[in-house]
Amino acid sequence: MLHSVCLASSLSNQFLSPKLKGSIDANNVQTPTSEIPNTSLVHHFSSPLELKQAVAFLIKTNKPLSVLPLSRVASLCALTPNFPFAQQIFNCVDQQEVSVWNSCLRNLAEGPSAIDAIFLFHQMRSYNVGPDCFTCSFVLKACVVLLDLSCGRIVHAYVEKLGFQSNLVLLNALLHLYASCGAMADSMLLFDKMPQRDIVSWNIMITQLAKKGDADGAFELFSQMPDRNLRSWTAMITGFVHSGKPKEAIRLFTEMEETGLRANEVTVVAVLAACADLGALELGRRIHEYSNKSRFRRNIHISNTLIDMYIKCGCLEAAKAVFEEMKERTIVSWSAMIQGLAMHGQADEALELFNEMIKTGVKPNEVTFLGILHACSHMGLINKGREFFASMSRDYNISPQIEHYGCMVDLLSRAGLLQDAYELITNMPIKPNAVVWGSFLGGCRIQKDVEMAEEAIRQLGILDPLNDGYYIIMSNIYAEAKRWEDAARVRKLMKDRGVKKTPGWSSITIAGVTHEFVAGDDNHPQSEEIFQRWDKLLEQMRSKGYVPNTSVVLLDMEETEKEKYLYRHSEKLALVFGLMNTKPGETIRIMKNLRVCEDCHAAFKVISEIVKREIVVRDRNRFHCFKDGFCSCKDYW
Repeated sequence: MLHSVCLASSLSNQFLSPKLKGSIDANNVQTPTSEIPNTSLVHHFSSPLELKQAVAFLIKTNKPLSVLPLSRVASLCALTPNFPFAQQIFNCVDQQEVSVWNSCLRNLAEGPSAIDAIFLFHQMRSYNVGPDCFTCSFVLKACVVLLDLSCGRIVHAYVEKLGFQSNLVLLNALLHLYASCGAMADSMLLFDKMPQRDIVSWNIMITQLAKKGDADGAFELFSQMPDRNLRSWTAMITGFVHSGKPKEAIRLFTEMEETGLRANEVTVVAVLAACADLGALELGRRIHEYSNKSRFRRNIHISNTLIDMYIKCGCLEAAKAVFEEMKERTIVSWSAMIQGLAMHGQADEALELFNEMIKTGVKPNEVTFLGILHACSHMGLINKGREFFASMSRDYNISPQIEHYGCMVDLLSRAGLLQDAYELITNMPIKPNAVVWGSFLGGCRIQKDVEMAEEAIRQLGILDPLNDGYYIIMSNIYAEAKRWEDAARVRKLMKDRGVKKTPGWSSITIAGVTHEFVAGDDNHPQSEEIFQRWDKLLEQMRSKGYVPNTSVVLLDMEETEKEKYLYRHSEKLALVFGLMNTKPGETIRIMKNLRVCEDCHAAFKVISEIVKREIVVRDRNRFHCFKDGFCSCKDYW
């Protein structure tokens, strides 16, 4: 106390402001408090200098230092060399200083500059302020924000040294920190050694494992949980979705519903994303209805995911309805709708929506331009595509990425401008990847340019030597050119490299059950009925002028055998099955993992006219909406 008083007294003449000097006479005689001006400085100092003036003033007037707002003292001195001065004040008023510093730590850790909390922690260590469990908690919070694993390990050492191992809040914070920083081995080790765990501990591990892509590891822990809450289920469902396992996500959601738990907004977004990946329209519609009843309508993330789900399920009108109902739209909303229109062959509407977006003052981003370039590609709008591509950097300061170059290569190649496409590839500021060369190879097939295709396949053999699709395209290009030996050589190359052809399959969901078909599939319980129904349908198709396009069967066999091969394509089997098991007039929706062949495309147009149904096929490239003998796409390609 004496030291502090002496310190403050010695500072008084040096640091007192002119206003305060007037309140203290030359003989150091105390002046009655009522006669002292500007005492507000004692409570409202705004710098370490003013704090010292206030302390000197209190000593001169024989007032206790306890009248000072100690939290303000701490915040002013915490990050300065005046830290020990604040310590002296705390000692004078008999205040446990760690509690004051903790209050300051909490404010810094929860504020915009978490790094200051780390600095204050180091100050406390330098001046021998012993941390308590609250200190550790606040510092760990800052460490998580900053992903500061080094400081986190120091805190962990204090936890062990001071005997805080039973504090679940601290151990959970450490779990979160280690996992967030990618130290999953340390996180798992800590988790295994914890004397007790609560549901937060389990949820942290499941969430972080799922984020790191280890859905199997997350599910193993999920299966061992003694108790689960909504957060547990949602974390695991989201983990499956992000790991490309939408079937597992939907199965888990169904199990969650059976427990009586009601989905929250985060759960809804995850399940809708799974529905989008699977084309699970019926479940998606049910979740949409649940979302509306739960008053989630204003949640922009849900609305955006609904748009994506309906688009990927082939319900463009439903996606439009969600978009139109949105009172607030983000760039994600606009971009999703533009991409959806392009995927469904509605390129003109995509361009109109882009212009509408610009008029509202929303600036496009990289994803928006991907959608608009896809639209130009599908419509063959060469000049428009070039203008949009140039506009990216010129008008919006967006550097085209590899995906944008891929769109331009696709646009030029489809339009027959193979030389322009080739020059664009060779002059790209980014090294072209397999997708870019693959788009070029597809254009070569359309234009039947064998020489250019050979250059593309040379590049693809280096960039993506195990992709079966590129070999198949090249083999087909040779076959169409009647170069059978070269086609056989490509097939042999596939075999030598261990590349297997991906089997084509198509699926259709009816009454919540998904049925999958492969080419020539005769294992389905209704196979005989499907084949009989196809034969009857074929008679009607022929009467409408349908002639099977056997040129797509690039195999050395008789024409009649080629026709039989065509008639057993997986999408045709799925379509007939759908016609047999749905109500008249109901839309048929089919998912296919590969590109729809030219013959199936032509056949579906005729069938849509015969059965008076809308047929929506989602293949690897786009959506084909067949209705009244037409397809939404400008052409097959």
